[in-house]
Amino acid sequence: MWREYRCYRRALLLALSLVLPVRAASLPAPQEVSIPLPGAGVFGSTLDMPALLYRPAGDGPFPVLLFSHGRAGSTAERHQLKYPLGRSQLAYWLDKGFIIVAPIRPGYGSTGGGDPEYHSAHMLAPGQCSGQPDFRHTAEAGGAAVQAAIRWIGQQPWGAGQPIVLEGQSVGGLLTVAVGATTPPGVIGYINFAGGAGGNPEKSPGQSCEPEQLTRLYGELGRHTTLPNLWIYAENDQYWGPDEPVAWHQAFAAGGSPTRFVHAPAVADGDGHGLSRHPAANWAAYLDAFLRDLPATARRAPGPSSQP
Repeated sequence: MWREYRCYRRALLLALSLVLPVRAASLPAPQEVSIPLPGAGVFGSTLDMPALLYRPAGDGPFPVLLFSHGRAGSTAERHQLKYPLGRSQLAYWLDKGFIIVAPIRPGYGSTGGGDPEYHSAHMLAPGQCSGQPDFRHTAEAGGAAVQAAIRWIGQQPWGAGQPIVLEGQSVGGLLTVAVGATTPPGVIGYINFAGGAGGNPEKSPGQSCEPEQLTRLYGELGRHTTLPNLWIYAENDQYWGPDEPVAWHQAFAAGGSPTRFVHAPAVADGDGHGLSRHPAANWAAYLDAFLRDLPATARRAPGPSSQP
């Protein structure tokens, strides 16, 4: 077990030390790939989930960053998704020598597959929810796509045996926390940017749908999480407000996970929820510290296992 993690640490440290800066204005074009998602198609068939793959300069081997996008409020916006993560994030991870894999999950873009992540409720007015949301369903449905991407990475010549870091934005952050609790093979840590579900800043700014349900769910996930993880929320997150993310993380951390919470300063344009899409000056220092500690911290986590 320790031998495998020593290999992961060497690969990660090599990537962090032998890379050249990438300018956001000169990012490489992505490679379009397809990830099979069994059971997500019509009548239980396999659905091909499109993904964008970005490679850093050099010959590798490279660690892998698997990014999980958020969820737009309308069906039309969800179907328009083409680029899951922003240019500042791309430049940051390519600078660090990571291969980036960014799937477009079922219900988004041109993937198809209906809307499996819908939690069956929405905001009607400030603090008023249309019904009982099922956030566990969202985490499980979206998490299945993330797990499929992890398996696919492990089957690629450039991904087999390489350390994987997960990162998610908004609903993608929730999925990342849920998947991290399963300790998937090859994953050595994760980053949750503004993770949650059930918000609508137009109809209910700063107040989401039954946030106490997420407190309970995150608390349960924290009891099963051994991977190092970092949670980052801006103080002016217009979906969740400043207080609920703190309560969510406190419930999660009570389970003993090696975790850190960062309340980043308010974003000047008011889009605190979109912190990960803002310039790296708003968040890079937190990620730098996490990555520096990750090789040593990862020794506390189990090595890659036979878990699905």
